[in-house]
Formats: sequence, C-alpha cells, structure tokens
Amino acid sequence: MTSSETETRLTAPPGTGDRRRWFALAIVMTAAFMDLVDVTIVNIAIPSIQRDAGASFSQIQWITAGYALAFAAGLITGGRLGDIHGRKRIFLLGIAGFTLASALCGFAANPEMLVASRVLQGAMASLMVPQVLSIVHATFPAHERGKVFGLFGAIVGLGAVSGPLLGALLTEWNLFGLQWRPIFLINLPVGVAAWLLGRRFITESRAPKALKLDLVGVALVTLGLLMLLYPLTRGRELGWPLWGYGSMAGALVVFAALVAYERRKAARDGSPLVELSLFRVKSFAAGIAVQTVFGIALGVFFLVWTLYMQMGLGWSPLKAGLTGVPFSIAVSTAAGLSVQKLVPRFGRGVLQAGALVMALGVLVYIAEAAHYGLSIAPWQMALPLVVMGVGMGLIVAPLTDAVLSQVPREHAGSASGLINTVQQMGNALGLGLVSVVFFGEIGDRLAPAEVGPAFVHAFQHALGWVAGVMGAIFLLMFALPRRPAQHVEGAAAEQLPARDEEPELVS
Repeated sequence: MTSSETETRLTAPPGTGDRRRWFALAIVMTAAFMDLVDVTIVNIAIPSIQRDAGASFSQIQWITAGYALAFAAGLITGGRLGDIHGRKRIFLLGIAGFTLASALCGFAANPEMLVASRVLQGAMASLMVPQVLSIVHATFPAHERGKVFGLFGAIVGLGAVSGPLLGALLTEWNLFGLQWRPIFLINLPVGVAAWLLGRRFITESRAPKALKLDLVGVALVTLGLLMLLYPLTRGRELGWPLWGYGSMAGALVVFAALVAYERRKAARDGSPLVELSLFRVKSFAAGIAVQTVFGIALGVFFLVWTLYMQMGLGWSPLKAGLTGVPFSIAVSTAAGLSVQKLVPRFGRGVLQAGALVMALGVLVYIAEAAHYGLSIAPWQMALPLVVMGVGMGLIVAPLTDAVLSQVPREHAGSASGLINTVQQMGNALGLGLVSVVFFGEIGDRLAPAEVGPAFVHAFQHALGWVAGVMGAIFLLMFALPRRPAQHVEGAAAEQLPARDEEPELVS
C-alpha cells in the first residue's frame, strides 16, 4: 500500500453503513477491558499468590510494578510501531503476546517466573493498548466518535468495578484446585477469540509520515526507571546497601542524559521519543507533574489497601473485593458528573476540589482504621471509600483535557501518549515506594498475634503519605488553566485528527 493510499484511508470517513466497524470496536474494546481488568484483578489476588507461591515482599511488589514499568516504557514505542507497520498488525501482535504471557503467568512455577511473565505481559499490553483509539479513529467518522468515546468511558468504569470482584471470585472458588492461577488463565479464551475476530473485522491503517523509532530514548527511559525502582523495592530487605543509593543517584544522571539526547535528536531528525518543546507550555508541564504524582499516590494506595484487608485483617478475597464496590461506583458517578456538569461551569476548581476531597477521604480512613483497629467492618469503610472515590472521579475524567487545553493541536497526539506514559511510570514508582512507606513499618519477625496490628499501623502510615501527596497535587493544579480551551468530551476527538495532520508526532 502506498503512502497516499494510506492517507486516503485515514482521512476519508468510513462508510457509516459498514457493520464491520462495530465488530472492530467490540474487539478493541475487549482488549482494553482485558488490560484494565488485569491490573485490578491481580491486586486482589496478591495475598493469595504470596501464600501459595511463597513470594517475598519485594516479589509481591514486582508482580505489580513489573507490569506497570514495562507498560509505561513501551507505550510510546507501541504507538509509533502502529503508525509505521500498521495498527491492526501491531494490535494483533500485542494481543497474541498478551495472551501468551497470561498463560505463562497462570502456569508460573515460582515467583521469579511470575514476575518475568508479568513484565512480558506489560510489554505486550504496551503494543496492544495504544492502537485502540487509533483504530477507532481510522474506523469511525467524526460524527460517530462521541458515541464511541462514551462507550469507552463505560468500559473503563466496568473494568474498575468488575476487576476486583472477578479476581475475588476466581480466587475464592479455587477452580480445579488452581487457586489464584485462573485470574490469568481467563485471558486465554478471550484473547484467542479477539485475535481471530480481529484478523477478520479490523481494517488496517498506517500513518502516512510515520517517524523512526527512538530506541536509544526507550533504553534510557527504561534504564533510568530500573535504576530508581530496583533499590527502592529491594532496599529494605537488603539492608539499604550503599550501591542502592548510588543507583538512585545514577538514575538522575541517566534522565539528564535522556533530556540532552532527545534535544539533539529533535534537532537532527525531528523524531525524538519525547517532544521536549511541549514542556514550554506551562499547563502541560504542570499537568505532567500532576499525572506523575497522582500515579504515585494510586500505586501506593491500591497495593497497601489490598494487603491491609487480606493480610492484616484476615479477610477473604471476596470480602475485600466487595468492600471496594462503593469506591468504584463513586469514581464512575463523579467522573460523569464532573465532565458533563461541573467542569464547564467551574473549570480548574473541580480538579482542585477533587484533590482535597480525596485527601479528606484518606484522612477519614486513617481515623477509622485507628479507631476500630482489627474489628473494623466493610460497612465502616464505605464512608471514606465513597469520599475518596468522589474525589478521584472529579480528577481522572477532566485532567487530560485540562493538561492538553493549551497544547498546540498538531502536538496533541504526542502529548496524549506522554501523559499516559508518565501516569504509568508514576504508578510503577508508587509500587516501588510501598517498600518504604508500608513494609518499612512492619517488623521482619512478627509473632502471629503481632501481624494484624503491624499491618494496621503500616496502612495508616502509608495513607498519611497518600494524603500528603494529594495536598501537593492540589498546589500543582494552580498551574493548570482556569478553564480548558475545549470541553473534555470534544478533546479526544480533537486529539485524534492530529494523527493525520502531523502523524510523525504521534506516540
């Protein structure tokens, strides 16, 4: 296929009478759902994995952080590979690899194999996920995309609610005596069906002027993150050796080298991994900081919350999963309200209110955990979880639009990819920090009677850090524009056409 033919396919509106596009939508949405569920489904099963596989605390962290790190490091590259080699082709490669990695996770013989398989799973997700919106744009005409993005939001909400419940049920049922393994094996029939149907119904598309891959940039980003995260994760159990501090300091040098290299590469061939000129936009630079710090807060909270309920309080996976339902419902409800009613009227204040509300919910949770101790009941957690969920919902839905509102339209694709990447990097960093803010408060040798109180104390300590982070986010949000240039519902549709105008800038 020639470049001009590809460009025609991208810019010409697909036929609205073609039913195949709806099959294609169902397939890519299924893949997005798999990725969303796979993150939350694993969290709820972590204590079961720890008991059954004999994983250490650092291995528990890497089961989640390894996925997030590989996903973050590969997102930009995955998007660009789709631009160059075809979105359908890379999507099918990603979903095939994700399915294979899920099988390896399900049949892992030891914790080391599980961690390695999770890293592979995250890498394959980074090939699969960036193609979803690209395929939607290439498949649907502009007037139908609003409906499609609405469906995508519903899928995100469904994934948030169903992931913990599905993980809890599969772990609790212990199907065929496999204990936690079905949480990964359930991806096999779904992945195989999506791959077979995707071959038939997804239309291939490419960017007409796709850029070359910046493999050096990818290597520097990955190396810097590993040098930062590995000592954080292993430091406590290794006694905080001197080389760990040297590695973390060296990570800053690597990131400085990344900036210098990306600046030279942009001047040389215009195809850097990171478009540094975006950081001259005040709102974007602040938004990247917000996304990163917010990712850290979420990474810390969700892991320690699961460990607190199951290993500290001794709850079953199902009881813990059901406890999280009010939180998920609150997030979805507040997200829809913020986008449709609040942001158009109050602008940036909605996001800042969300940060304060979420911090308030965290403080209420700390107070309840201290007051009730080991006797706390799920219904007593409902209030802080609903408050936290409302705060999170007020942030997550309009944040991307606020960050992008002052970014030049031709850079919207690159900026969107960078936002998603730093959020995942922040999540990986938060998971690494769990070793410091949570496990650092738990003694190495505890009597059985000491385990519960130690986990309750560590949970309160970690949540204190989360509350502090939310305060920092509130202050960072002052650098965001008072009112986004366009409403968030139109933002996604505005971002995607930039792939046609300046596809070489798309992540």
